Amino acid sequence: MTYVFIIITSLVSILAFNNQQLFSKLQFNPYQVYHRKEYYRLLSHGFVHADWMHLIVNMFVLYSFGSTVENYFRLLEAEGMMRFGIAWYTFMYLAAIVFSSVTTLKKHKDDIFYNSVGASGAVSAILFCSIFFDPWAKLGLYFVIPMPAIIFGVGYLIYSQYMSRKNTDNINHDAHFIGAVFGFLFPLLIKFSFISIFINQLLGR
Repeated sequence: MTYVFIIITSLVSILAFNNQQLFSKLQFNPYQVYHRKEYYRLLSHGFVHADWMHLIVNMFVLYSFGSTVENYFRLLEAEGMMRFGIAWYTFMYLAAIVFSSVTTLKKHKDDIFYNSVGASGAVSAILFCSIFFDPWAKLGLYFVIPMPAIIFGVGYLIYSQYMSRKNTDNINHDAHFIGAVFGFLFPLLIKFSFISIFINQLLGR
């Protein structure tokens, strides 16, 4: 499913690069969602991106961690610890797009000029779900400085929260933060006993 998401997102984003009407129709505009009931935007915005760099970065992170999370779900299914592993993975990705936008909807529901695009909320969910299953995996900060995933995760959450409060750029840091928390907690929503997996990995058992 990771490759399916990458292909669909890339195709839709590229089409929207050259079609402003399509881009405007798919982007997340809280005013349109709240006042005109265009609820589809809560999901559709995750398949369009602002530019090539935005698309490439998100799809690279999804490619890097998506298959890993898929494999964890497949393994849990093979060991009889869960059912419908890929269905859960698919649901997590799509639900993260929607769920990570709820705070933004509340904040900007009366701002007709606010728009947001990108799969960052869902990609953050995938990344943090991988941290749940392997908290000591080595991640490269800016692809250069290696650090344990759990340390990176804490720093990511602090940074996202700080930048959300500062509100000095055009990045939806709320979506990053909420998507990350959603992805980390998602295995527990499937079965709370999975907390033992995280604890055992964290303690190196």
